[in-house]
Amino acid sequence: MRASAFLIIPLLIFMFIVDLYTYRGLKPLINKIQNLYIRKALKLFYWLISVFMFAAFVLFFFRIEHVQRADAYVYFSYLIGAFALFYIPKFVLILFVLLKDVQKIVSWLIGALASVKKENKFESKSKKKMERSEFLYQMGLMLAAIPFASILYGVTKGKFKFRIMQESLSFPNLPKAFQGLRIVQISDMHLGSFNKNFEKIDKAVELINEQKPDIILFTGDLVNNFAEETEGWAPVLSKMNASMGKYSILGNHDYGDYSHWPSAEAKAKNLKGIKDFHQEAGFKLLLNETERLKIEDDEIALIGVENWGKPPFPQHGDLDAAMKDNEDLSFKLLMSHDPSHWDEKVLGTDIDLTFAGHTHGMQFGIERAGIKWSPVQYKYPRWGGLYNKGKQFLYVNRGFGYIGFPGRIGMPPEITLIELN
Repeated sequence: MRASAFLIIPLLIFMFIVDLYTYRGLKPLINKIQNLYIRKALKLFYWLISVFMFAAFVLFFFRIEHVQRADAYVYFSYLIGAFALFYIPKFVLILFVLLKDVQKIVSWLIGALASVKKENKFESKSKKKMERSEFLYQMGLMLAAIPFASILYGVTKGKFKFRIMQESLSFPNLPKAFQGLRIVQISDMHLGSFNKNFEKIDKAVELINEQKPDIILFTGDLVNNFAEETEGWAPVLSKMNASMGKYSILGNHDYGDYSHWPSAEAKAKNLKGIKDFHQEAGFKLLLNETERLKIEDDEIALIGVENWGKPPFPQHGDLDAAMKDNEDLSFKLLMSHDPSHWDEKVLGTDIDLTFAGHTHGMQFGIERAGIKWSPVQYKYPRWGGLYNKGKQFLYVNRGFGYIGFPGRIGMPPEITLIELN
């Protein structure tokens, strides 16, 4: 309780200051409305939202001491979404309120040094200053509407606006029988975040099947933390069809490291439940091992490693063990959840193409008109799309689901289609 109070009190004070300062900019605009009841209703609505946010944060900090249930992630996700929706636009408006306050201070300093003007001239200037104030507040309100609308779209529509990202790659060492191989990659489902929204994902599965994949690769983070998140999802995910099979690996969230467990046995049971679900959904889970894919007399290697990430992420992946006994195969595919693994361990090997995920593209960014940017690039230089160094290639999927912020802004959920030639 004491630790929760230590965290929540500064947060609530910060939120109240933001609310109060934002209200300073909104109040002059609201007061211009002639209807008294509308003015009162708008002011009441503004503060009711603030009270609701305060109550939601207090409930989370004092009622959910540890994240021990799948629904806690959903609650926290909605909380983050509401905070982003109502407070990020306030930060924009506050900039204009601050600008006006700076102007006031500068004007006061100039006035203190200058001689006193005539009364009528002073009144005229006061009126002009009020008009300028209202203009700044109006401008701030209009610009604040942009992030509000973007966030609202991201949490309602954007997170289900699946897009197909296609690449065609040529490799001189690819066996002839595998030319034209169609690979669909998905990553980072985070099933618990979908909150049993089966219908939306069922449509995404249909989109996957429309690509007529030969193999489907899932590169980890099936859940946020708990095996119970998979309940009800097997009938949906088992509908994915691939002529040569479906393969998967584990991601950092699949190990249950983001919660407190009553015992090591409980944590192990949770992991076993997650592993068992892969089979139930029709995926073959590769745990530091190689699957030999065969067409006619030709074979290639499909390698799957457990999660390997830079600390604090776990390093369960063992690439050497996974590649054992596949030296005779001339072409190799690798599934590795974290793209950091490619730079640290994969480069310099004879692995031709690696599939990764993990970054989500931070669920926010810009990829238009030749611009490719996301804040996640400052931690993961290889965060989304195709990369290569020498003869080796890496593709980083931007994620199928979401976690934390319950939406996507400028970074739609991705289904990757890669054709080998």
